[in-house]
Amino acid sequence: MTIKQVLRMGDVRLLRRAEEVDVFDTPGLHALLADMRDTMQALDGVGLAAPQIGVNLRVVIFGAQASPRYPDAEAVPDTILINPVITPLTDDMAEDWEGCLSVPGMRGLVPRYKTLRYQGRDEYGVLMDHTVSGFHARVVQHECDHLDGILYPMRMRDLRRFGFSEALFPDGDIPSE
Repeated sequence: MTIKQVLRMGDVRLLRRAEEVDVFDTPGLHALLADMRDTMQALDGVGLAAPQIGVNLRVVIFGAQASPRYPDAEAVPDTILINPVITPLTDDMAEDWEGCLSVPGMRGLVPRYKTLRYQGRDEYGVLMDHTVSGFHARVVQHECDHLDGILYPMRMRDLRRFGFSEALFPDGDIPSE
């Protein structure tokens, strides 16, 4: 088990556009994915992008059956997504509370598309094409933003809705907007 250090907001490596993966099913790619999975699970995350551990590649993983960080969220299947392309399917957006392993201890109210299509490849280079909505769509957008150097506070409309979790939610209950 290898748990990597997660870069924090302010590190310039989180602000660059990640590079495409052009070779699949390699020992290096499988090792990266194992490190990402170990790191995400150790920190109770629901997703992680390779740039968050200092690897400048367009690779994200996500998935959660139950998460202490998002107790009311529906399950999201474990997914490896490489070189993703996201297409919103409507203009409908919703705001909800997000956190991030690169912005620890904080939450913000972030607008995201409600329904989208994501396409990409798995670790073997097999094409995938999924249409999702709700929390699943939110997770995909959040993680894929990391590949373009975007952290969730950059998406927020009102910074008065951004702060430390214990100050925003002293009783520990994070409302669903």
